[in-house]
Amino acid sequence: MDRIIPAVTSVLRGNIIKMPEVIKEASGIDILGKHIQSIIFTTDLVLIRNNNADAIMAVYPFTAQPIITHAIISAADQPVFIGVGGGTTRGRRVVNLALDAEFQGALGVVLNSPIDNHSLKMVRQTVSIPIIVTVISQEENIEARLANGADILNVSAGPSTPQVVREIRKNYPQVPIIATGGPNNDSILKTIEAGANAITYTPPSNAELMRHLMNKYRSTLTNF
Repeated sequence: MDRIIPAVTSVLRGNIIKMPEVIKEASGIDILGKHIQSIIFTTDLVLIRNNNADAIMAVYPFTAQPIITHAIISAADQPVFIGVGGGTTRGRRVVNLALDAEFQGALGVVLNSPIDNHSLKMVRQTVSIPIIVTVISQEENIEARLANGADILNVSAGPSTPQVVREIRKNYPQVPIIATGGPNNDSILKTIEAGANAITYTPPSNAELMRHLMNKYRSTLTNF
């Protein structure tokens, strides 16, 4: 018999960013007692407060700052994976940022693809929360990443993502894989079928959502 899942919402809080239903086809990953299938990729506090994802992935193209980490974790209802560097930010600074993120309540830390294995190992020796390492191509040495402390791989290889996921899954059947799902249900399903356990979804920007809302308001006014 099909389960009936009751839903409770409200007029003011019912308008939220909803994750694509197809993501439920993914197996999910149990991370420190939390079952994670859908992950919203954003640092926008408004979007962080208004979505139905299982977790937040907050990675941004600037040097990681504890005050930003604090703001995101404080605003989120869900577990947060926070970016702590790996590109221009390496060595002891990455370690300090990762430890600060753990102290503030992050479920895991995300290291960008350029992170060197020595810095990765230093982070592993310091924090007790999961370390997520981003993978952007098939050329990366996955064995070295895992040996130096990566717990989860985050595949972000653009259109090649399903192919990269499939190759990793073939060689490492048990490794947890998060992957970008792409622009539509078909691309998300293709990534899941390739072996991704959880999917990151990039929502429309706050500006895009406001534009749609204002168009709706303008349309309503013309009907009077």
